[in-house]
Amino acid sequence: MSKKALGTYLNDHLAGSIMAMEMMERTIEEDRGTPLRAFLSSLVNEVKADQDLLRGLLEKLDAKENPIKKAGAWLAEKAGRLKMGDTGEVALGRLELLETLSLGIYGKLKLWLALERVAPRHPELAGLDYKNLQSSARGQHDQVEARRVEAALEAF
Repeated sequence: MSKKALGTYLNDHLAGSIMAMEMMERTIEEDRGTPLRAFLSSLVNEVKADQDLLRGLLEKLDAKENPIKKAGAWLAEKAGRLKMGDTGEVALGRLELLETLSLGIYGKLKLWLALERVAPRHPELAGLDYKNLQSSARGQHDQVEARRVEAALEAF
């Protein structure tokens, strides 16, 4: 992986996390007093920490955050919100939120696995506890996935 390609890859994951944050923050605002709100509030903090880590890696690589990808992630979340507004199906929206988060977190796990593998080639990637990052992503995925399956029962 060249440094430029690595920067692109990190920016892609950062953009995905921005979309996830938008989705979670909207749900937190709308789902007052629900167990999902409490769970997402905790997950938001974990995703913010991951974003800080990605930004730090971008800085070490002398790569800049890609404003177009960030804006695209923001727009994608807004488009998703409009789509769900058309159906009025709150339970379906919750299922799709959790499904999107589940897929994104699974992608984050793959990010940490890939970076661990190429870290010996890139000193900028040294010093991260990849096993802990992978374990955290697996735990997040398991928690979201359990809620996603329950949401499917509600939606259908």
